[in-house]
Amino acid sequence: MKDLLYLKDEQIKDCIQLLLYAYRETFSDPVEILKKNSLGPAHHRALHLVERNEGISVNELLLKLKITKQSLNRVLKELKKLKIIKQLKDKNDTRRKLLYLDQNGKKFYNEVFESQKKRIFNALRKSDSDSVIKFKEVLKKIIDGKK
Repeated sequence: MKDLLYLKDEQIKDCIQLLLYAYRETFSDPVEILKKNSLGPAHHRALHLVERNEGISVNELLLKLKITKQSLNRVLKELKKLKIIKQLKDKNDTRRKLLYLDQNGKKFYNEVFESQKKRIFNALRKSDSDSVIKFKEVLKKIIDGKK
């Protein structure tokens, strides 16, 4: 732990490289499943966030993805065409459009998830619980920003 008190640029670069490799490997697992449906990484990210945040509004999804409305509209149009995502008007505010996985979307999401699950499950299973908790805490701090 003492060596972490004085993080050097090389240690930070190593950490960034490991994050890059972990992302690359985790998100390469479902590539063939996505390709079969002519879908890519943008579709995968939207699909995952809609599954994790059922009933998310289009605007909330835009904020989470940090992409342009035009990019999101293209992705949603393709996912709706494939009957993976359905878009419903909010009952309280009909201007808001809420997103849900369609029945077909739930099956498709599960197929994508299963392709990634093994890698993550095995890594977590081979780690002690304290490491897993601390890893999640560090990831959340990375996401929260430069503070």
